[in-house]
Amino acid sequence: MAEKLTAVKGMNDILPPDSARWEWFEDTVRSVMAQYSYRNIRTPIVEPTALFVRGTGETTDIVEKEMYSFEDRLNGEQLTLRPENTPGVVRAAIEHNLTYEGGKRLYYMGPMFRHERPQRGRYRQFYQLGAEALGFGGPELDAELMVMVHQLFARLGLNQVRVELNSLGVPAERQAHRAALIAYFEQHLDHLDEDSKRRLQTNPLRILDTKNPVMQPLVEGAPQLLSFLGEASLKHLDTVKALLNACGVVWRINPRLVRGLDYYSHTVFEFITDELGAQGTLCGGGRYDGLFEILGGKPTPAVGWGMGMERVLELVKTQSLGGAALVPDAYAVVPDTASLPVVMRVLQDLRRAGVKVQMHASPSGDGMGSMKAQFKKADGSGAKYALIFGADELAQGQVAVKPLRGDASQAAQTLLPMAQTHALAAQLLA
Repeated sequence: MAEKLTAVKGMNDILPPDSARWEWFEDTVRSVMAQYSYRNIRTPIVEPTALFVRGTGETTDIVEKEMYSFEDRLNGEQLTLRPENTPGVVRAAIEHNLTYEGGKRLYYMGPMFRHERPQRGRYRQFYQLGAEALGFGGPELDAELMVMVHQLFARLGLNQVRVELNSLGVPAERQAHRAALIAYFEQHLDHLDEDSKRRLQTNPLRILDTKNPVMQPLVEGAPQLLSFLGEASLKHLDTVKALLNACGVVWRINPRLVRGLDYYSHTVFEFITDELGAQGTLCGGGRYDGLFEILGGKPTPAVGWGMGMERVLELVKTQSLGGAALVPDAYAVVPDTASLPVVMRVLQDLRRAGVKVQMHASPSGDGMGSMKAQFKKADGSGAKYALIFGADELAQGQVAVKPLRGDASQAAQTLLPMAQTHALAAQLLA
């Protein structure tokens, strides 16, 4: 016997019935995106490694430790499985000149890859939903994107998710804050861990995002970026807050919410739950007005967010919300193979009328099996009705309809003409 092969650790199969919850989530996303006039964009899973070195940040953990990178054996090109998708969307916008005629509202869903230790809500292949508004510089788009996430979570039925908000200002304000941070942490070198000492000169903002509990008191005492914001940056933030208030989105300022890359500016935000432990950040976003230039494009304002789909679905499951397994409306019981041409024609007519029908199939290829076994399968399918295509019924051009659920399951089966597809469909969908 050949060796049994299994999936790569941290890269998971999504099987029924869990896949039904994914379909429900994806359908909800598409509906919400349409309401806000965001259009779908699909970019390659493999991109040039340089795209993420420049677009994600050379000193980030993602680039330093987590990317799946390799050399193309045909031409020596350095390639990477995408660890996130904002750089890919911006690359596509530049390459295809998407904002030439004005701003674009875009969204994507798809797999991303990071080589890290798999844990709950954090996998090596994970799925990300994202929305990007390209070519819009006003605070109303910052607010719109946050309102959209709020609306999506409401549609999913999620609760106990809080919104944290901050402003990164503009480059000159961040440089002043950076200098103050370096001076502050240099006074406390003995209290810095090795990662923080390494980041002190290259990316001191990332020290504020440390997960080391020993360093939390030191971080709490560090200078806050909000203290360095000028009038225009404060006005941008105040407008975002006012628009969120007008739309009923509850938020709070988190002065430690930062991004360690220079192309970010103004608004940053996160949607957080306490029900998933360490993986509680469901969605993170912000304004990245400088990214287009870094990737070789013209100066273009942009703002967006990314959402971990596994984490959201884990919260859906934790809160016992929607996405129940998809079940057929009816299950077709087929006593013998001779009747299959008629049965399949009738079932196709029903499907065209909007009925979900599962047909019994031969388990071994040598017959349809006993009626008892077929009714057991019908009951297990979750269908509301069994359609019975017996010899007597077929001779009369009829099909027997047997209720399978609740009190109705005790009722006798009824006979309906197969030719009257719409009448039959109406009963099955009632």
